Amino acid sequence: MNVKVKRALISVSDKSGVAEFAKKLSGMGVEIISTGGTAKALKEAGVKVMAIDDVTGFPEMMDGRVKTLHPKIHGALLGLRDKKEHTDAMKQHDITPIDLVCVNLYPFESTVVKPDCKFEDAIENIDIGGPSMLRSAAKNHKFVTVVTNADQYDKVIAEMEANDGAVSDELRSELARAAFSLTASYDAAISKYLAEKAGDEYPQRVSIALKKETGLRYGENPHQSAAYYKLAASGETSVSSAKLLGGGKEISFNNLLDTNAAFELVKEFDEPAAVVVKHLNPCGCAVDSDIKEAYRKAYLGDVISAFGGIIALNQIVDAKLADTIMESYSLFGKEKGASGFFAEVIIAPKFDADAIEILRTKKAWGERVRLMETGPIDRLRIDRKEFDVRCVIGGFLLQQRDLVGWEPDVLMYPTKVKPTKEQLEDLRVAWITAKHVKSNTIVLTKQRRILGVGAGQMNRVESGLIAFKNAGQEAKGCAMASDAFFPFPDNVENAAKAGVACIVQPGGSNKDDEVIATADKHGIAMVFTGKRHFKH
Repeated sequence: MNVKVKRALISVSDKSGVAEFAKKLSGMGVEIISTGGTAKALKEAGVKVMAIDDVTGFPEMMDGRVKTLHPKIHGALLGLRDKKEHTDAMKQHDITPIDLVCVNLYPFESTVVKPDCKFEDAIENIDIGGPSMLRSAAKNHKFVTVVTNADQYDKVIAEMEANDGAVSDELRSELARAAFSLTASYDAAISKYLAEKAGDEYPQRVSIALKKETGLRYGENPHQSAAYYKLAASGETSVSSAKLLGGGKEISFNNLLDTNAAFELVKEFDEPAAVVVKHLNPCGCAVDSDIKEAYRKAYLGDVISAFGGIIALNQIVDAKLADTIMESYSLFGKEKGASGFFAEVIIAPKFDADAIEILRTKKAWGERVRLMETGPIDRLRIDRKEFDVRCVIGGFLLQQRDLVGWEPDVLMYPTKVKPTKEQLEDLRVAWITAKHVKSNTIVLTKQRRILGVGAGQMNRVESGLIAFKNAGQEAKGCAMASDAFFPFPDNVENAAKAGVACIVQPGGSNKDDEVIATADKHGIAMVFTGKRHFKH
């Protein structure tokens, strides 16, 4: 059933495009009711408007807190036009039906994410009348069209123009679903903010407000469907805040997972750093005073695994760096056994125009690569209140994010040999990298670059053997990190055979004394962090 729109109520916080929308409605003979600032904006645009207090008989009051919470508004929205008791009540109380509601809500999420947001400002940006009208209109979408977003304006107008001012069942239903999703998300954001302010880290009920960004071709595998959702508001520089530059293939589910893994690691470093990730694990990571050299060292970490990987950089990509990336295989890879190179995604704070041109055109694979620009990395804006969420069937596990990095002030040095300044730098890079590798984890570094990684094995000895194999002869004199303590000295014995010079690990094993004694026997310096970095 199509329902003709004769009367509309428009009250929006974001006024983008609303004047044009109202003009088109008015041009089709629709009577426009409006409130406060919206009414003023529409009048200034030449739209004939009826003030809300002319409908309700009550003035807007209490700083605008009370204006639409009135039976003549909600009765006009909720009344069933095919039920005699409802239509009789509307006539008795002089209530004229409202056929379309256009409301977007006070900007609560964008307000509370501001660093200087005061509690009073947050409270005043909790919309009450708006969600109430949306819910009333959406509940009665059999008769009422509910518009919540400027992106919906053209669709509504096009349908009305094609149907003599009427809106179809299908579109009203679609818009109602969108309205209920919006109010649910809005309330979730408010609940989260108030819980945080009260210090209630894990409240009795948790709602996570997400907004669909895009559908995806498929999930981890082609037989799984997927979509990408973003948190409604976050001030943190991340994959979700990044802008996908034009060109390149459509980004995939696995691309987004891997790119997030790569960028979260590269964010850990203040100095120029580069990371290469494959299947959620870093196969390359390096820091240097020169970003081009950092990238070269990261790529050389594992040139075979780097094929089809994700590149993350924490510096601007200029033409010289772009050239280095595109020539990785011919400059460094051939001699290390690579059979070729291309990247699925390159993510960085910024890309120069010349760099984009080089990345897109210098090699054929550049046409496929996705370029993601995040803007400047500001570690002061990390959202420490965002949950790390894991799924189990029928539920979720919530925990704090692992934001612990390298903590020089709490390190312990239990062995006779102490690490040198240079070794401490290698241990730092190894330890931070190990935090981002699937457990069980062993990471080997030298000259602030990864030499070998053992990831995701069921026992730590096997992870070590994989890392030593990858590093080969370069392991002599290297630094080694383990994400958790050594339950036995066997990992240290294997490290000594490979030529490892220093080790960082959490400590805390029942056999720490044996582990330390084994390190002393082989002249290996050991550092305890007191923290572990399991990553399942």
